[in-house]
Amino acid sequence: MPNIDLFNLKDQVAVITGGASGLGYDMACELANAGCHLVITSRFKEKLVEPAQNLRNQYGIDVLTLQLDQCFHEEVKNMAAQAQQWKGHIDILINNAGGGSGASEGDLFKRAPNDMVNMIHTNLIGPLFCSQEIGKIMAGQQSGKIINIGSIAGMVGRDRSMYRDNQKSEQPIDYAAAKAGIIGMTRDLAAYMAPYGICVNCISPGGFQGASLPQEFVNAYNRATALGRMGKMGQDIKGVALFLASQASDYVTGQNIVVDGGFSIWK
Repeated sequence: MPNIDLFNLKDQVAVITGGASGLGYDMACELANAGCHLVITSRFKEKLVEPAQNLRNQYGIDVLTLQLDQCFHEEVKNMAAQAQQWKGHIDILINNAGGGSGASEGDLFKRAPNDMVNMIHTNLIGPLFCSQEIGKIMAGQQSGKIINIGSIAGMVGRDRSMYRDNQKSEQPIDYAAAKAGIIGMTRDLAAYMAPYGICVNCISPGGFQGASLPQEFVNAYNRATALGRMGKMGQDIKGVALFLASQASDYVTGQNIVVDGGFSIWK
């Protein structure tokens, strides 16, 4: 049997939307460590400069930074064209960019309609646009990996007392709707892309601990999680992202891999 490094991404190219911070940056680091060149995007060009230079310096790979608001199809189309022209191919797409909660409260009865619409555009329509435009490129290559970022918000209803009792703004229902859409999109996109040799999968993270979270909320979340803790930034998303981006997952498509420490299965 040949000795194949199933996790080697040397000289491949990955587009990671929202790849300059948070979980997007964690995944960028892991793919770069495997030898992958990166295209990272942000709505704000200045936010890309330092992360891109860090990736180049630490991992010795090439990084292209592109400004992108994925709510606008023309911007997505231009991004895809520039990314393809850069190295001549795109091997991996991680639809990570999202957010867009807006200024209004998460409570459904107090939520501003324009914030609800923006949430759906940012978290569902944007990834659909990216999958369409980069999917065309991958179809021409007859190969590729698309990784969507869902959420356990798209899988389970939430006990909002955890938020309301612990000084944490609650998750909007429109966010759950968008992420459920991502999970459903993954399955049908996988079916559509399969004849072109493209695998499409989803990662649904649970809560990850950031510095801005109130400690009372973190404690409550930990108690509601089978493994007794929130996800760790810089660690817990990396392995599954590399698996889905690499040859190790060549016979895996249409799946939603949940990275939540057992939150969604623990009652």
